[in-house]
Amino acid sequence: MDLVNQTVIITGAANGIGATLAKTYANEGAVVILADIDQMTGEVIAQEIEENGGTAFFYRLDVQDEHDVNLLIEKALEHTGKINIIINNAGIIIRKPLLELTLEEWDRVNHTNLRSIFLTTKAAAPHLKNGGRIVNLASTRAFMSEPDTESYAATKGGIFALTHALAVSLGPKGILVNAIAPGWIETGNYHELSPEDHSQHPSGRVGKPEDVARAALFLTNPENDFLTGETLVLDGGMTRKMIYEE
Repeated sequence: MDLVNQTVIITGAANGIGATLAKTYANEGAVVILADIDQMTGEVIAQEIEENGGTAFFYRLDVQDEHDVNLLIEKALEHTGKINIIINNAGIIIRKPLLELTLEEWDRVNHTNLRSIFLTTKAAAPHLKNGGRIVNLASTRAFMSEPDTESYAATKGGIFALTHALAVSLGPKGILVNAIAPGWIETGNYHELSPEDHSQHPSGRVGKPEDVARAALFLTNPENDFLTGETLVLDGGMTRKMIYEE
């Protein structure tokens, strides 16, 4: 895949899936812009990429803040001269019974997960070259739920809808927009998972951040110029598995 000298902006890049995305794109030759509120960890990830021969810049930002997001785009253009790919990965979850969930908490999840995509895309779209790509991180919680996750599910459902809306609006500008909806992606100690954790997946295992990174590479492959407005479900088959109580 020819990503050499392409500039990739990744939000929420300091930890978990975002950090793996950053390292993966750097390994493919891209110039990676890491953006996160966690400055200490983000700078460590950027330094690791540089030490391994890649090119990375870290910018601290609050993805909820329009000024921070606009400044991120300005700095990315200042340092690299162009933007080719945006990966909107930043997100949080608050698990709390509906009757205990505060409006402030609802807004914080919404602003971090959903408003951030609007802000980043609005700021970056005018600068994306023809053939630019945007990938949004949704979740299988856009289609199915666990208890006490109303705010999270609402934002992920919103990302699903926003993705196809953006694809239609930005398509005439040569920008393709897709999403990835991961299921269980283990970002902690994978080796501590039980055999039952793995066996409940038709694929035979729980997902890893590297699975998401490979999906993102597929969606941003320069040769994939006919795929837009889609949400790729990446869950080891779990949303296709019928479960009955015995």
